[in-house]
Amino acid sequence: MSYFRDKTAVVTGGASGIGRALCQALLNGGAQVVIADIEQSALDRSCAELSSLGAVAAFKTDVTDPESVAALADFTWARFGGCELLFNNAGVGLKEAQRRLWTLTPNDWSWGWQVNVAGVVNGIRAFAPRMLESGNAGHIVNTSSSNGGLAPLPTTPIYAATKAAVTSITEVLNYQLQMEQSKVLAHVLFPGPHLVNTNILNSDRNRPDAAAPAGYTSMRELAEKSGIAFALTEPEDVARYCLAGVERGRFWIVPDSAPVDARFERRAAHIRELTRPRIEEFQ
Repeated sequence: MSYFRDKTAVVTGGASGIGRALCQALLNGGAQVVIADIEQSALDRSCAELSSLGAVAAFKTDVTDPESVAALADFTWARFGGCELLFNNAGVGLKEAQRRLWTLTPNDWSWGWQVNVAGVVNGIRAFAPRMLESGNAGHIVNTSSSNGGLAPLPTTPIYAATKAAVTSITEVLNYQLQMEQSKVLAHVLFPGPHLVNTNILNSDRNRPDAAAPAGYTSMRELAEKSGIAFALTEPEDVARYCLAGVERGRFWIVPDSAPVDARFERRAAHIRELTRPRIEEFQ
């Protein structure tokens, strides 16, 4: 883990689930970490629990608000002098599995898109220019999902659509960073191989508008309603293979038990062919 020593990492959605596991793994690897989250009590608790592992700071951040994310970048540069590792990880679940697509409200769609998609874009906009200007090597890791990022589950239209968007955004980011001939790499993270044991189903506690109807409250119930085999992956396992993928410079970061397969290869090859003339034109 020496690769991460003395680097500064920012993790959105960092106070729980995969985000918290990433913060802990980064600190164990010698990184300086800024935990960004919308929930102050969870931020304070995580920062206190992780403070013994190294240099860690907390900053309350609403990833749906560009000014809030810009303030996060300002804080990071003021506190640590830069950022080499950005994890756009904040995400929410919509409790969709018991509802049909045409019954989902505009508020459902807006909230899902604002957090899961705009949150990623706001992170890129606030951090990428500064990371590029520094001239240093760096990494931007966007958390997608096999649900939507590769193929959608039919019971989660909003979540799947948002994660499809995250994958596409990260693919474009990857090639535009190449056009800039930068030392900053893009990565797309696919947590798994099973449902990850997080509290994402309770994320509507931070929802600013009318919450979704009461529904399933556990990952086991979600699996049953979605018609998929139940098994759990722990957040710590995702953090471990995520950081290994970052260190190895992998664009597609997938579980050890699910290596990059033909779906990734075909998609990547197609994008390479489509973008090569444009990359060469801009170089």
